[in-house]
Amino acid sequence: MSRNFVPGGSFAIAKDGKLVYSEGLGLASNDLEVPVNRKTKFRIGPVTEIFTSLAYQRMVEQGILQPDSSVQHYLPDFPEKPIKITLDNLVNHTSGIREPREDEKEWRGLNVPISKGIEQFQNDDLLFPPGMYSSITMFNYNLLGAVMEKATGEKFSALLKEWVTDTLQLENTIIDSPFTTVKGRTNFFDHNVIAQVINATFIDVRYRAPSGGLLSNAEDLVKFGNALLYSDIVTDSIKNKLFTPVELGIQLPSNFSNGWFISQDLAGRTYYGRVGGITGGGAALLIYPEEKLVIAGTVNLTSGTEDLPVFQMAKPFLPETKTEDKAGENNGIKEETPTGATDSVPNR
Repeated sequence: MSRNFVPGGSFAIAKDGKLVYSEGLGLASNDLEVPVNRKTKFRIGPVTEIFTSLAYQRMVEQGILQPDSSVQHYLPDFPEKPIKITLDNLVNHTSGIREPREDEKEWRGLNVPISKGIEQFQNDDLLFPPGMYSSITMFNYNLLGAVMEKATGEKFSALLKEWVTDTLQLENTIIDSPFTTVKGRTNFFDHNVIAQVINATFIDVRYRAPSGGLLSNAEDLVKFGNALLYSDIVTDSIKNKLFTPVELGIQLPSNFSNGWFISQDLAGRTYYGRVGGITGGGAALLIYPEEKLVIAGTVNLTSGTEDLPVFQMAKPFLPETKTEDKAGENNGIKEETPTGATDSVPNR
């Protein structure tokens, strides 16, 4: 945090289903000198998608949504494309929908509902046939959120509570709103042109709530990760589906599934993770399923996710191997975030 001039952050670790470390560090407000604590809420950016995907899979399991149905089945006014876009294409980022343009990355529309926000891209051509490749864009999850609202007649905020946050007792995870008093919400920070830390630009992220609009903290993220490993509320069928890479049309498996990156570290251990930044914040969540290890971090500075030390935090809980000892700190996983910035996490 000192090296990157991060005002505040939260970090947490769970091992074998038990929280073994949780800490709030630094300041939630520089002006008022308010310290971060374990309950402070941060913007988690595209890490939001793993909450949306869990809600989606639970709704599929209950028969509310059909994964192979077209978008138009739920949203008849959404323009037809040459090839059908299914809901599973959206949740796995294989729809062919484009990425946001520069002027859309930090769009400052106010009080724009999710159903209205999809007008940004709905008339545009697809970049590739759905299912052929994987390309991460916040528009996929924004459209998925609009489908979820239409299919149920409920707002996404209510669906999130019903299917995820209330069910899993995540008390510090909610949709951010600039017009609502949110207890424990941090201030948001950014860099100016000479790299000084300043207050971040005002934005309303509710139109992209399903892709990047959540507030949370490291302790809630770890609790969420533990639920995917242990909770009976999340069925074994959903757990398997969440972390099974989708087969792409180019006859190769993607390393991305339901909002999660799936890979192996230098020792060959499988991990699931998600990292990403947004204006005024960012987060990372790392799960080693076989080792029953869950680690998370959040920060209140734009682009601060590049150095969130989740892999370094994991190291004391993992047996070191000769492969790791020789390889050193030289690999990384990268993600193209919905804001267009590339975030990386050292791969250990």
